[in-house]
Amino acid sequence: MIKVVVCGASGRMGQTIGRMVNESSDLELVGGINLKPGSFFGVEIVESKNAESLLQRTRPDVLIDFTIAQAAVGNVKMAARNKVALVVGTTGFSGEQRAEMEQAIRGNVPAVISSNFSMGVNIFWQLLRDAGKLLKDYDIEVIEAHHRNKKDAPSGTAKTILQILDEEVGSRKKMYGREGMMERGNEIGVHVIRGGDIVGDHKVMFSKNFETIEISHRAYDRSVFATGALQAARWVAGKKPGIYGMNDVLNLGK
Repeated sequence: MIKVVVCGASGRMGQTIGRMVNESSDLELVGGINLKPGSFFGVEIVESKNAESLLQRTRPDVLIDFTIAQAAVGNVKMAARNKVALVVGTTGFSGEQRAEMEQAIRGNVPAVISSNFSMGVNIFWQLLRDAGKLLKDYDIEVIEAHHRNKKDAPSGTAKTILQILDEEVGSRKKMYGREGMMERGNEIGVHVIRGGDIVGDHKVMFSKNFETIEISHRAYDRSVFATGALQAARWVAGKKPGIYGMNDVLNLGK
């Protein structure tokens, strides 16, 4: 059995992950970490200030983190100190925060870090790479939509989309929304929607005179992200120290 601790245990993703770990036959839920203590699925949730003692007491194999950037950095450093493998789905990191995490991880623990753990999104990214190679001279627009409570914008998934496009079509200026009188140039338009309980929609439009090609992914339930996170937890346990992505977990290309 692979023992798992979940950070952000009282949140929507934490609850979904905790439930699915608890229902799994090969994973064991041994604890949760959150701002306030409590319990979920028969195990203890400890306050963040007592998180390290939980790790030392339960000795988990993997810590799964879907929280906020500031909290995730501390959780990653704590897990690395205690030689606990990591699955990190938190987004919104600054460059300094990402560097701080990488320094803690390298040489100490294996970690799967991804802006999206949906298997469908990771295949979507792969398709986007192929499209980018073929559609370099098309106008490109990126549209993403999430629930009204999501704070970071554009989403981590959209930022990965933009990174892929830069790699495949060449670096272009990013235009975040448009307003007023302006002529379209060679920029990539980026449009962010926030409303209701939208789980996650991402679309890339490649447009030329008389035709448009669209590649899109829509998540209908958070369980798609949790399923990928659990697959990553199974994969990362026992791996050599280093930073991995879902492309490694799924055995996809770059």
